[in-house]
Amino acid sequence: MSQNTSEANPKPEVLIIGAGIAGLALAILLEQIDVPYHIYERASEVKPLGSAMSFTGGIFPALEQIGVYEELRQASKAYTHLDFLTANLKKMGIFSVEEDYVTTGYQTLVFCRPRIYEILLKRVPEHKISFKKKVVQTEEKDDKVHIHCSDGTSYTGDILIGADGAYSEVRKSMYKTMDEKGILPKEDLEDFAVNYTTIVGVASSSDYEKYPKLKDDYSSFSQIIYGDGSNCFVISLPDNQISWGFGVQLAISNLKEMDYQNAEWAPEVKDTTLDRYRDFPCPMGGTMGELFDATPKHLISKVALEEKMFQTCHYSRSVLLGDAWHKFHPAGGQ
Repeated sequence: MSQNTSEANPKPEVLIIGAGIAGLALAILLEQIDVPYHIYERASEVKPLGSAMSFTGGIFPALEQIGVYEELRQASKAYTHLDFLTANLKKMGIFSVEEDYVTTGYQTLVFCRPRIYEILLKRVPEHKISFKKKVVQTEEKDDKVHIHCSDGTSYTGDILIGADGAYSEVRKSMYKTMDEKGILPKEDLEDFAVNYTTIVGVASSSDYEKYPKLKDDYSSFSQIIYGDGSNCFVISLPDNQISWGFGVQLAISNLKEMDYQNAEWAPEVKDTTLDRYRDFPCPMGGTMGELFDATPKHLISKVALEEKMFQTCHYSRSVLLGDAWHKFHPAGGQ
């Protein structure tokens, strides 16, 4: 990325920190209106982690605007309701989403999280994303914004976008500046609430006898309440995939042991949490243990579920986007 805005092109140069869903979506918008930008991502490569995501009608006009809605729809399954079940699969209740179609004209879709990432990533030119660029400091001087990376490189632009997740370095630098000037709301200095972790995966199976719901046009979406502070979702996806995930409530004694600064999607290889659920029945068929065994180990991941809505999302030339600004529990709506 050039160090100065060209006199022949007065459009501002945008530095996007983070190549997650929020950062990529913004990049596609900037690409469409020919605004210069570059993405800096701290990871060394794209990792296909995560489980299922569900979108309702409120987001689809934005996806149409960036040209990804139709491809995402084809990679998704619609669902009409969510079943709430006990550990023994006794039905507790139903949450219907059919009214959403009447209200918005869009069906509620569920899909594999890595799939939407692929759809977005391929629309951003490769030369506009730099990996292994961990931002350690940001600053403003000479009417420009500057970022400094852990590898010793620095970059300059006009607008800085912090799409770098819950533990955003952009937010940290921005808030430090505002706090020193006495203009940062005190609420923005408070810690996250971290009461849950989640372990997720995506299994693959063509065993229609064991998992007959895989053949259905609509997704089967079940939420299991175990009664011990934990819960589980099991969702059928296109291409014979089954998404699953466990939300586990943390004991107070465990909160201090977690490394929240690195609480991002990461391969889960040593955790024994799933062992106590192996023999429980799976709403798709068989047992939960059989579903775990049908999931590639490198696609099982664990992450802390922080919650906080920051008051301040921009200051001077810096703007926060996505989890860097508002980190919600998935059940509360991301």
